[in-house]
Amino acid sequence: MANLFAKKSLAIILKESSETGEHTLKRTLGSGALLALGIGAIIGAGIFVRTAAAAGNHAGPGVMWSYVIAGIGCAFAGLCYVEFASMIPIAGSAYTYSYATMGELVAWVIGWDLILEYALGAACVAIAWSEYLNKFFEHYFGFSIPYQYCHSPFQNEFVNGVATGVHGLINLPAIFILGILTMILIRGTKESANFNSIIVIVKVVIVLVFIALGWQFINPVNHAVIVPPNTGETGIFGWSGVLRGAGIVFFAYVGFDAVSTAAQEAKNPQKGMPIGILGSLAFCTILYILFSYVLTGVANYKDFSVTGPGHEAAVAYAITTYMHGYEWFSGLITIAILAGFSSVILVMLLGQSRVFFSMSKDGLLPKSFSEVHPTFKTPAKANAWLFLLVGLFAAFVPGDIVGDMTSIGTLFAFILVSVGVIMMRKTDPDAVRPFRTPLVPLFPILGIIVCGWMIFGLGWENWLRLIIWLVIGFVIYFGYSVKHSRINNPKK
Repeated sequence: MANLFAKKSLAIILKESSETGEHTLKRTLGSGALLALGIGAIIGAGIFVRTAAAAGNHAGPGVMWSYVIAGIGCAFAGLCYVEFASMIPIAGSAYTYSYATMGELVAWVIGWDLILEYALGAACVAIAWSEYLNKFFEHYFGFSIPYQYCHSPFQNEFVNGVATGVHGLINLPAIFILGILTMILIRGTKESANFNSIIVIVKVVIVLVFIALGWQFINPVNHAVIVPPNTGETGIFGWSGVLRGAGIVFFAYVGFDAVSTAAQEAKNPQKGMPIGILGSLAFCTILYILFSYVLTGVANYKDFSVTGPGHEAAVAYAITTYMHGYEWFSGLITIAILAGFSSVILVMLLGQSRVFFSMSKDGLLPKSFSEVHPTFKTPAKANAWLFLLVGLFAAFVPGDIVGDMTSIGTLFAFILVSVGVIMMRKTDPDAVRPFRTPLVPLFPILGIIVCGWMIFGLGWENWLRLIIWLVIGFVIYFGYSVKHSRINNPKK
């Protein structure tokens, strides 16, 4: 009878992190690369797409408060991540931490849940990349990709709020960018990190320029009421809308924890992990609040509603429509956004492949997921399978649904990591902790409460999707993983 709650000891995990051979990753990332990795993952579809979606449909200009709430939850969870990442410097992120603290079944749940965060996160950003590619073509070449070939079959085209009767078929640009970035990842982690660092500099500069230029175009009327009155329906404006908005813009923070998945490839994880995780989180939180203030000041939040003219590619719309004399900047920011989205997808795919890598080494997934390319020393087969999974979601599922599933999956992961810190402090109090989360158990408990609050705000449709996803995961675990688990079947 398998022990569903068998734990991997800290000693075994640390031994695995120092192994060499065909299932070993190279340590090539310094503190600067890890910080850039975090910023690269965070600044992307969240700030450029989810800000407008949350403002237009739920929070209005109060989306600024949504970012504050989401940032607080991330800060508490981030402190817990740093403690684990510095003491357990191995690929796998929350999956590995859960294995050490709560046992195999919980580790499987979190590993399966992380697919929602990283794989679906990559799909969501690829969909946003497709939207801005159309803006790029419109701005510079005067044409756009036909609606049916850059949208999901579940989406209908609207022009000025009126349905045209055109339906989407498949999102081909999203598949294209996923394929290109998968090949870059297979080529090597160091090369991927260098590519990411260059793009990070470009998109941070572009965001700062938008804030600086847009500030002078803020219309005080748009900020006359920061939190619009509730419509009578929970989550549609009012403070319940701000809470719903927090769950939506939380997607903008997805990525800082992806740094922890690269712990096994960090040169000095004890130093690099705190810098990469907390540094990127603090920097981006400030940037988000300023960005959302300017965006909702330049354009009225109603423009960003589902049927509003600024629903897709909102930033380019705001510049073109309201920032007269700076239309040239719309094209420039579209190019920067395309590059920025690319780096986010890159980090998400990297994070997911490393989670698959760890789960495969533990026997919970087939061995091919942990096979390292003989030349590039990357989990090439895991990246290839991941491209197929992410490509299916990006091609056929609407971006808002994928984004909300990513948010709820990530919030669930944050809760389990916060619980794990409390448990490990009790079960292994003498373990070496290069970084210690302050005020345990208070800070982890506050993280659990804030993240749970945001999950509540996402609504029952997303709770149901999470439950269905977890049920599918249990079927796979009991049908395959428990029979191949290395900890339960050491002779295999």
